[in-house]
Amino acid sequence: MKPAPAAIALVTLGVDDLPRATRFYSDLGFDKSASQSQTSVSFFRAGGVVLSLFDRRALAKDAGLPVAPRGPFGGITIARTLPSREAVDDAYAHALAHGATALKPPQEVFWGGYSGYVADPDGHPIELALNPFFPLREDGSADLPM
Repeated sequence: MKPAPAAIALVTLGVDDLPRATRFYSDLGFDKSASQSQTSVSFFRAGGVVLSLFDRRALAKDAGLPVAPRGPFGGITIARTLPSREAVDDAYAHALAHGATALKPPQEVFWGGYSGYVADPDGHPIELALNPFFPLREDGSADLPM
């Protein structure tokens, strides 16, 4: 039997206030699935993956983990790759105008791109980046050269 492809289909963020988080990601332009979202979970199209938002305590319980206070960095970031420096600057300003917290303003970075970071209302870091090494597909997802 052939093994299933190694692919990440869904990224779930644990949030403290689902309606607030849902508004935030909708305001950033992510398309919410009306048919699949429920009062307890929101699903968004996010290029090649699905972004879901779920109550942080319920998510910890589902994973069999204790609920603990969240530190300033949980060891993961999500990234949105954009087509130009101007698009990065615009996305950064747009996120701040819709409730994000500034973490690092957009700037040239050591790996040859241009990026900045904001935090969503629950503190999840989001990188907004121009990556000249990953071409963008029409849906906004990165095409990783092999």
